[in-house]
Amino acid sequence: MSKPIRASSVLPAKREDIELHTADGLRLVGELARPLDREPVATLVCLHPLPTHGGMMDSHVFRKAAWRLPALADVAVLRFNTRGTSSLRGTSEGTFDNAVGERYDVAAAIEYAEFNELPDIWLLGWSFGTDLILKYGCDPAVAGAILLSPPLRYSKPEDLAQWAQSGRPVTALVPEFDDYLRPEEARKRFAAVPQAEVVGVPGAKHLWVGDAERVLDAVVHRVNPAVAVPLPTTWDGPMETGDVSAYADRTVASFADRPVPGPPQAHAG
Repeated sequence: MSKPIRASSVLPAKREDIELHTADGLRLVGELARPLDREPVATLVCLHPLPTHGGMMDSHVFRKAAWRLPALADVAVLRFNTRGTSSLRGTSEGTFDNAVGERYDVAAAIEYAEFNELPDIWLLGWSFGTDLILKYGCDPAVAGAILLSPPLRYSKPEDLAQWAQSGRPVTALVPEFDDYLRPEEARKRFAAVPQAEVVGVPGAKHLWVGDAERVLDAVVHRVNPAVAVPLPTTWDGPMETGDVSAYADRTVASFADRPVPGPPQAHAG
């Protein structure tokens, strides 16, 4: 009997706690979720929003990706806490470094995926995570990038230029009512990357509350286009229930009236 897929639904997958080791000597905690009984077609390496404002590997879009996409879309999902970030999985060593030392975190995640022969590695960033991708993710092992709510706060013109030169696909999903960068301005900024696709998402906001399904459909359409979207909203088979209560406050309060560290030009996540 089919059951509705809810925010707390955990579909079957091979899930394992992992550790990433950075070139500057830190241990980062994470999780890898893979399809239960077949090899993945593609891989998502997730880079979360600002840890100083509630961002972590369990931020709700990434949590739902890990809980659903191995079963629904044959996609492996690797998510981890950048330096100094905590979640139920644990705390990664080090301290938040304003998108400087995090270059080693990005490299460690890509290296882990490559060493473990995970296929077709795509970087999926959200807010602060998009800046990490633009600055440090243009790696030969990476197939492309998907950016959720990119603020373009830490990124510089030379970062966009390297993606432009690489020719690798870049998709930016930009909420209509984003707090930091809205679709019209995003199209102007991303014009520096000719192959970049900027998708305005009507009615959405920076935190994608209530819009995770639209995000997951857009992601799957790009990393495994053989899978029909929209993805199913019901599941006929075993399904567990995850505890989402530990995350709700961090999602809603992530960017509420608190100063954002880093470059002074604008507030962003």
